[in-house]
Amino acid sequence: MRGRHPWSGAIYDGRVELRDEQPEQHEFGKRTYLIAPVEPLDVDGVRTVQVGTALFLLAFLGLLPFYGRLQTNDSTWLLWMCLTGVGLGLIGQDYCKRRRTARHQAERD
Repeated sequence: MRGRHPWSGAIYDGRVELRDEQPEQHEFGKRTYLIAPVEPLDVDGVRTVQVGTALFLLAFLGLLPFYGRLQTNDSTWLLWMCLTGVGLGLIGQDYCKRRRTARHQAERD
């Protein structure tokens, strides 16, 4: 059976190509899960946490001039949420940096 692939538009003959590395199958109850043989990303998350913390800080500084308006509308929680995001981001940044140094130490040993 010859035709076009529905998503890519490539011409194919309908045969399924089997590869050497097949995903593992795990059965839990009535469900079967396929686990692909993919290596995890080598990402420590420091940059992601830094960007998130910076965005929360910018949002806090951007909302700070509107404190009076936020207070009259009972929306000061937005300001405190941004400040909480900055605080948690600083804690998360410290955690990720410690994790990165521990991983580098483990690789050297």
